[in-house]
Amino acid sequence: MRIILLGPPGAGKGTLAGLIKEKSGVVHVSTGDMLREEMKSGSGLGQEVKNFVESGGLVPDEVITKILENRLTRKDEVAKGYMLDGFPRTQPQAEVLDAILEKINQPIDFAFYMEASLPVIIQRLTGRRICRQCGAIFHMTNMPPKEEGKCDECGGEIYQRADDAEETIRKRMDVYLASTTPVIDYYEKQGKLKKVNADKGTEELLNFLLKALDEYNESNQDKISTRD
Repeated sequence: MRIILLGPPGAGKGTLAGLIKEKSGVVHVSTGDMLREEMKSGSGLGQEVKNFVESGGLVPDEVITKILENRLTRKDEVAKGYMLDGFPRTQPQAEVLDAILEKINQPIDFAFYMEASLPVIIQRLTGRRICRQCGAIFHMTNMPPKEEGKCDECGGEIYQRADDAEETIRKRMDVYLASTTPVIDYYEKQGKLKKVNADKGTEELLNFLLKALDEYNESNQDKISTRD
């Protein structure tokens, strides 16, 4: 099963992907995690990424797609399929991704678009707090620390990232919708888009997605077996 996870910041893609991985064994392929891993590896590509990040620039599409192609050709890691999170963000990226996947005979089965309303996104992100020391994540409403301002794990200071301020979130959403709406249309035209209401609770959303995966596997088992 090969899936693309689409959705705005705060839709819960990372949380949901982690739960699906636990339940089904489908690997979560996050482009953010891949870039960090590549930098740690000390490879030539990793040094390129580091140079862009340290200069404050965006990592070019061609560098990201090289790293992504390398990851998706490790058949032992993605044998049960994968959930691609963080790429594509634009239609040109989606077109490049299709070209890569055609070359390695790993077409995407479908794209989940996690629709979340702005009030819900603001509530989720403005309440988020991060530990400066160990990176643990808390939420002031859903999962507050036991002691205000202090991390439960290491006792470090917890803080709100600048990206999680309401004004910044609204700007990020405007940028997201402008760049990603064509991607949603792109996969819808291919008949591969599944829209889900990400305002729902995590458990309800997880059950919906797992059911959709099971139904897809059952109806396409012969095709999947032949292709893989």
